[in-house]
Amino acid sequence: MKLFKISLLCLTVLMVTSCQSKTKQNKISENTPNTIEESKDIKKLSPQDLSKYETAYFASGCFWCVEAIFESVKGVKEVISGYAGGEEQNPTYEMVGRGQTTHAEAVEVYYDPETISFVELVQVFFGSHDPTTLNRQGPDRGTQYRSIAFYKNERQKKIIESYIQALKDQDVYSGATITTQVTPFTKFYDAEDYHQDYEKKHPNNSYIRNVSIPRLNRFKENFGDYLKEGAH
Repeated sequence: MKLFKISLLCLTVLMVTSCQSKTKQNKISENTPNTIEESKDIKKLSPQDLSKYETAYFASGCFWCVEAIFESVKGVKEVISGYAGGEEQNPTYEMVGRGQTTHAEAVEVYYDPETISFVELVQVFFGSHDPTTLNRQGPDRGTQYRSIAFYKNERQKKIIESYIQALKDQDVYSGATITTQVTPFTKFYDAEDYHQDYEKKHPNNSYIRNVSIPRLNRFKENFGDYLKEGAH
Protein backbone atom coordinates (compact mmCIF):
# COMPACT_ATOMS: atom_id res chain seq x y z
CA MET A 1 0.00 0.00 0.00
CA LYS A 2 1.24 3.46 -0.84
CA LEU A 3 1.41 6.13 1.82
CA PHE A 4 0.35 9.68 1.00
CA LYS A 5 0.98 13.16 2.30
CA ILE A 6 -1.54 15.71 1.00
CA SER A 7 -1.41 19.47 1.50
CA LEU A 8 -4.80 21.20 1.53
CA LEU A 9 -4.24 24.87 2.25
CA CYS A 10 -7.89 25.70 1.64
CA LEU A 11 -8.70 23.65 4.74
CA THR A 12 -5.66 24.96 6.64
CA VAL A 13 -4.92 21.33 7.30
CA LEU A 14 -1.92 19.24 6.34
CA MET A 15 -3.20 15.92 5.15
CA VAL A 16 -1.63 13.19 4.87
CA THR A 17 0.48 -2.88 5.07
CA SER A 18 0.45 -6.32 4.44
CA CYS A 19 2.95 -8.54 6.31
CA GLN A 20 3.77 -12.16 6.96
CA SER A 21 0.85 -13.89 8.63
CA LYS A 22 0.67 -14.67 12.33
CA THR A 23 -2.64 -15.71 13.84
CA LYS A 24 -4.26 -13.70 16.59
CA GLN A 25 -4.43 -16.72 18.89
CA ASN A 26 -0.71 -17.48 18.51
CA LYS A 27 0.15 -13.87 19.22
CA ILE A 28 -1.77 -13.95 22.49
CA SER A 29 -0.36 -17.26 23.70
CA GLU A 30 3.26 -16.57 22.68
CA ASN A 31 3.65 -13.14 24.19
CA THR A 32 3.05 -13.31 27.93
CA PRO A 33 5.28 -11.91 30.68
CA ASN A 34 6.82 -15.32 31.40
CA THR A 35 7.69 -16.40 27.86
CA ILE A 36 9.78 -13.48 26.64
CA GLU A 37 12.89 -12.22 28.37
CA GLU A 38 12.76 -8.45 28.60
CA SER A 39 15.69 -6.13 28.09
CA LYS A 40 16.66 -3.58 30.72
CA ASP A 41 14.08 -0.99 31.73
CA ILE A 42 13.43 1.97 29.46
CA LYS A 43 13.20 5.33 31.18
CA LYS A 44 9.67 6.70 31.27
CA LEU A 45 8.50 10.22 32.06
CA SER A 46 6.77 10.72 35.39
CA PRO A 47 3.05 11.62 35.59
CA GLN A 48 4.12 15.10 36.71
CA ASP A 49 6.27 15.53 33.60
CA LEU A 50 3.54 14.16 31.34
CA SER A 51 0.99 16.59 32.75
CA LYS A 52 2.78 19.38 30.86
CA TYR A 53 1.75 17.95 27.49
CA GLU A 54 -1.37 17.42 25.39
CA THR A 55 -2.84 13.98 24.70
CA ALA A 56 -4.28 12.35 21.59
CA TYR A 57 -5.72 8.88 21.09
CA PHE A 58 -5.65 6.56 18.09
CA ALA A 59 -6.25 2.90 17.20
CA SER A 60 -4.85 1.35 14.02
CA GLY A 61 -4.02 -2.28 14.62
CA CYS A 62 -1.59 -3.90 17.03
CA PHE A 63 -0.57 -1.37 19.66
CA TRP A 64 3.02 -2.63 19.62
CA CYS A 65 3.29 -1.30 16.06
CA VAL A 66 1.37 1.91 16.65
CA GLU A 67 3.30 2.80 19.80
CA ALA A 68 6.64 2.39 18.01
CA ILE A 69 5.51 4.61 15.12
CA PHE A 70 4.34 7.51 17.28
CA GLU A 71 7.40 7.18 19.54
CA SER A 72 9.57 7.94 16.50
CA VAL A 73 7.81 11.27 15.78
CA LYS A 74 9.37 14.55 16.88
CA GLY A 75 7.36 16.40 19.50
CA VAL A 76 5.93 13.16 20.89
CA LYS A 77 7.10 12.80 24.49
CA GLU A 78 5.54 9.49 25.48
CA VAL A 79 3.23 6.83 24.06
CA ILE A 80 1.24 4.39 26.19
CA SER A 81 -0.30 1.20 24.81
CA GLY A 82 -3.79 0.40 26.01
CA TYR A 83 -7.44 -0.10 25.25
CA ALA A 84 -10.19 2.34 24.25
CA GLY A 85 -13.42 2.65 22.30
CA GLY A 86 -15.39 0.08 24.28
CA GLU A 87 -17.81 -0.11 27.18
CA GLU A 88 -16.29 -2.73 29.49
CA GLN A 89 -14.33 -1.59 32.52
CA ASN A 90 -10.78 -2.74 33.20
CA PRO A 91 -10.22 -4.78 30.04
CA THR A 92 -7.25 -7.15 29.83
CA TYR A 93 -5.05 -8.14 26.90
CA GLU A 94 -6.48 -11.64 26.79
CA MET A 95 -10.05 -10.31 26.78
CA VAL A 96 -9.40 -7.69 24.09
CA GLY A 97 -7.15 -9.91 21.99
CA ARG A 98 -9.77 -12.65 21.85
CA GLY A 99 -12.50 -10.21 20.86
CA GLN A 100 -14.35 -10.58 24.14
CA THR A 101 -14.81 -6.82 24.59
CA THR A 102 -15.87 -3.87 22.45
CA HIS A 103 -12.49 -2.18 22.98
CA ALA A 104 -9.72 -1.75 20.42
CA GLU A 105 -5.99 -1.84 20.98
CA ALA A 106 -5.11 1.86 21.13
CA VAL A 107 -2.41 4.33 22.09
CA GLU A 108 -2.30 7.42 24.26
CA VAL A 109 0.06 9.98 22.72
CA TYR A 110 1.61 12.72 24.87
CA TYR A 111 2.87 15.52 22.65
CA ASP A 112 4.23 19.04 22.75
CA PRO A 113 1.86 21.20 20.65
CA GLU A 114 4.64 23.73 20.12
CA THR A 115 6.57 21.09 18.17
CA ILE A 116 3.85 19.01 16.55
CA SER A 117 0.17 19.77 16.10
CA PHE A 118 -2.90 17.56 16.34
CA VAL A 119 -3.28 18.02 12.59
CA GLU A 120 0.14 16.48 12.03
CA LEU A 121 -0.62 13.62 14.41
CA VAL A 122 -3.71 12.86 12.33
CA GLN A 123 -1.45 12.85 9.29
CA VAL A 124 0.86 10.36 11.02
CA PHE A 125 -2.13 8.20 11.95
CA PHE A 126 -3.53 7.93 8.43
CA GLY A 127 -0.08 7.73 6.85
CA SER A 128 0.98 4.75 8.93
CA HIS A 129 -1.85 2.28 8.36
CA ASP A 130 -4.48 1.22 5.84
CA PRO A 131 -7.82 2.78 6.85
CA THR A 132 -9.75 0.80 4.23
CA THR A 133 -9.38 -2.67 5.77
CA LEU A 134 -12.42 -3.16 8.00
CA ASN A 135 -11.55 -4.67 11.38
CA ARG A 136 -8.13 -5.66 10.16
CA GLN A 137 -4.58 -4.39 9.98
CA GLY A 138 -1.99 -6.58 8.30
CA PRO A 139 -2.28 -10.12 9.69
CA ASP A 140 -4.40 -9.07 12.68
CA ARG A 141 -8.16 -9.45 12.30
CA GLY A 142 -11.07 -8.56 14.54
CA THR A 143 -12.85 -5.48 15.84
CA GLN A 144 -10.07 -5.03 18.39
CA TYR A 145 -7.82 -4.01 15.46
CA ARG A 146 -10.22 -1.53 13.88
CA SER A 147 -9.18 1.96 12.82
CA ILE A 148 -10.34 4.73 15.18
CA ALA A 149 -9.45 8.42 15.39
CA PHE A 150 -10.64 9.74 18.74
CA TYR A 151 -11.49 13.40 19.29
CA LYS A 152 -11.71 15.38 22.53
CA ASN A 153 -13.47 18.46 21.15
CA GLU A 154 -15.28 19.75 18.07
CA ARG A 155 -12.12 21.25 16.61
CA GLN A 156 -10.40 17.86 16.60
CA LYS A 157 -13.49 16.21 15.16
CA LYS A 158 -13.56 18.72 12.31
CA ILE A 159 -9.86 18.16 11.56
CA ILE A 160 -10.34 14.39 11.33
CA GLU A 161 -13.51 14.59 9.24
CA SER A 162 -11.98 17.19 6.89
CA TYR A 163 -8.97 14.94 6.39
CA ILE A 164 -11.12 11.92 5.58
CA GLN A 165 -13.16 13.98 3.13
CA ALA A 166 -9.98 15.15 1.43
CA LEU A 167 -8.84 11.55 1.01
CA LYS A 168 -12.19 10.72 -0.56
CA ASP A 169 -12.20 13.81 -2.81
CA GLN A 170 -8.77 12.97 -4.14
CA ASP A 171 -9.65 9.26 -4.42
CA VAL A 172 -6.44 8.32 -2.66
CA TYR A 173 -7.63 4.74 -2.12
CA SER A 174 -9.02 4.21 -5.62
CA GLY A 175 -12.63 3.98 -4.56
CA ALA A 176 -12.07 1.80 -1.50
CA THR A 177 -14.19 2.74 1.50
CA ILE A 178 -12.43 4.41 4.42
CA THR A 179 -13.59 2.48 7.47
CA THR A 180 -11.97 4.66 10.18
CA GLN A 181 -14.35 5.45 13.03
CA VAL A 182 -14.42 9.06 14.23
CA THR A 183 -15.26 8.61 17.89
CA PRO A 184 -15.48 10.91 20.93
CA PHE A 185 -12.85 10.03 23.48
CA THR A 186 -14.22 8.72 26.78
CA LYS A 187 -11.70 6.60 28.67
CA PHE A 188 -8.33 5.00 28.06
CA TYR A 189 -7.12 1.93 29.95
CA ASP A 190 -3.38 1.35 30.15
CA ALA A 191 -2.31 -2.06 28.91
CA GLU A 192 -0.33 -4.36 31.17
CA ASP A 193 3.22 -3.22 31.96
CA TYR A 194 4.85 -5.88 29.78
CA HIS A 195 3.22 -4.38 26.67
CA GLN A 196 4.80 -0.96 27.12
CA ASP A 197 7.73 -0.31 24.72
CA TYR A 198 7.30 -3.89 23.55
CA GLU A 199 8.98 -3.39 20.20
CA LYS A 200 12.08 -1.89 21.84
CA LYS A 201 12.29 -4.59 24.50
CA HIS A 202 11.70 -7.57 22.20
CA PRO A 203 13.33 -6.86 18.81
CA ASN A 204 13.82 -10.59 18.16
CA ASN A 205 10.21 -11.58 18.75
CA SER A 206 8.84 -13.10 15.53
CA TYR A 207 5.83 -10.76 15.34
CA ILE A 208 8.04 -7.73 15.94
CA ARG A 209 10.51 -8.82 13.24
CA ASN A 210 7.89 -9.73 10.65
CA VAL A 211 5.18 -7.13 11.28
CA SER A 212 6.08 -4.26 13.61
CA ILE A 213 9.55 -3.37 12.34
CA PRO A 214 8.63 -3.51 8.61
CA ARG A 215 5.59 -1.32 9.29
CA LEU A 216 7.72 1.17 11.24
CA ASN A 217 10.34 1.25 8.49
CA ARG A 218 7.73 1.94 5.81
CA PHE A 219 6.49 4.87 7.87
CA LYS A 220 10.02 6.23 8.30
CA GLU A 221 10.67 6.05 4.56
CA ASN A 222 7.65 8.24 3.84
CA PHE A 223 7.76 10.64 6.79
CA GLY A 224 11.44 11.31 7.27
CA ASP A 225 10.90 14.99 8.02
CA TYR A 226 8.64 14.06 10.95
CA LEU A 227 11.16 11.86 12.72
CA LYS A 228 13.08 12.59 15.88
CA GLU A 229 16.80 13.06 15.56
CA GLY A 230 18.37 9.61 15.48
CA ALA A 231 15.11 7.86 14.56
CA HIS A 232 15.88 7.63 10.82
